[in-house]
Amino acid sequence: MKRHLWSFLLATLIISLVLPVTAATPACDHDPFAGTWQLNPQKSKYPGATCPKRMVIVMACAGNGVRYRSETTYADGHASRSEYTASYDGKEAIVMGSGGLLLPVSLKRLNAGTVVASYMRGMQIVATTKRVVSKDGRLMTITTISPDKSGKKITTIGVYEKSNDETADMKKDVSKEAGK
Repeated sequence: MKRHLWSFLLATLIISLVLPVTAATPACDHDPFAGTWQLNPQKSKYPGATCPKRMVIVMACAGNGVRYRSETTYADGHASRSEYTASYDGKEAIVMGSGGLLLPVSLKRLNAGTVVASYMRGMQIVATTKRVVSKDGRLMTITTISPDKSGKKITTIGVYEKSNDETADMKKDVSKEAGK
């Protein structure tokens, strides 16, 4: 009788340790945002000559959220980088950029293929982005509303195509860091 009890307790312990990991994995494996995304400047709409020459976004699952990293090269040749790990619970997360701290971000997942990011200064939202992945998972459209230098609100639309492995090293770095 004791042997059966110990076997039952051991099996229960193993299942309780393994189940949360395996239960979280399918959602992550099927997250349409996870992967490497390349900006298509020809399909994107930016005011004036502000469209980046090249932008790559890599996202990896991190708990109930995402590990985000972007690298951007502008028409004048200068480059920037930003990265963060944030949950989809609406709580602020620190964003690090090539020049130091950037505006904090909070994320809300509206449905499987839509996430809204809000960027805060003080206690008010100063910019929002709505990220939408197409049903076939090949395109992501990021619509951003933010102020220009004069304070006037502008809208930009970035169209991104899912990439295979052109940025494999960047993707490995993000996945490795997301696992920490």
